[in-house]
Amino acid sequence: MDLKRIAKDTSTVLISYLTFQAVKTVLNQLRETDPPRAFWLNAFSSKEALQDGEAYLTALLAERGDLAIRIMTVRQHIAEEISEFLPEMVVTGIQQANIEHRRQHLERMTQLGAAEDVLEAELIQEPSADSDAPLE
Repeated sequence: MDLKRIAKDTSTVLISYLTFQAVKTVLNQLRETDPPRAFWLNAFSSKEALQDGEAYLTALLAERGDLAIRIMTVRQHIAEEISEFLPEMVVTGIQQANIEHRRQHLERMTQLGAAEDVLEAELIQEPSADSDAPLE
């Protein structure tokens, strides 16, 4: 397991997600203050893939540098605000999700085990068709 590579990949995904959140924030601001720019940014965002935040920003810089810089500023602000508590939230969230998955799995296994025990008990208790026949 290459932990450095995993950390780098996670960072890349997180950066792209923060770019997406920054675009949403700027779009909401523009809808209130400058609807024509909001319409343009929404159209641009529909044709450019936001899955890769860096490629999105590169394309936006070529078209509307002012909007790209605004999005980068908002993205940086979001990152600075969440960076303090994000690691703990991720670890705690994973631990809680794992506990819940294990609990559900154990419940299913217990229910299946109980159902198998009931079925086995019923099979043992069922009289066979031959047992009703008189002994000769």
